[in-house]
Amino acid sequence: MAGMIGRKIGMSRVFDEHGRVITVTIIEAGPCFVSQIKTRDRDGYSAVQIGFEDKKEKNVIKPESGHFAKAGVSSKRIVREFKSFDDIENLKPGDEINVDVFQEGDRVAVTGWSKGKGFQGVVKRHGFRGGPKTHGQSDRLRAPGSIGQASSPARVFKGMKMAGRTGNERVTIKNRKIIRVVPEKNILMVAGTVPGANSGIVLIKR
Repeated sequence: MAGMIGRKIGMSRVFDEHGRVITVTIIEAGPCFVSQIKTRDRDGYSAVQIGFEDKKEKNVIKPESGHFAKAGVSSKRIVREFKSFDDIENLKPGDEINVDVFQEGDRVAVTGWSKGKGFQGVVKRHGFRGGPKTHGQSDRLRAPGSIGQASSPARVFKGMKMAGRTGNERVTIKNRKIIRVVPEKNILMVAGTVPGANSGIVLIKR
């Protein structure tokens, strides 16, 4: 499984060979650098740790500085681990990973943090229809309605859909098709939408 860290740029559209419109999300993927190789013998599991985007040296604490210096790369802002990776035995700290690990037509899973909506009611949060607009219901249009029973069981069940904080959750969208790869600009164009706002960090996994 190949994996990269990227930044969501925005959305656009492209045309396929038949002239059909395809909505795409543009992602700046990499370049990423291997900062550590974790092995089952030493760490208890095998994984590849990679970093994305340089970090100002004045903001780097000494343990971080030593960690990246040992790998032979500059300090990175975003560091993530991928537990399975293509040719993990051939990778070493300091190696660069570019978008050419993906090909047009590959299917990927994209993970990001959804947009935070704050505290919302049940209509926006769960898609409730709301109450009737007539029959004396002047203030029940967006209300949730009944949330439980009477004397038995005399409580509200866990997991009841109610108002609350919405969004700002880790979301993974699977089976997205890569439409275009632009290696010279480190750009991936992925069909459809991916989680998060523009400029948000995303993880791309085959």
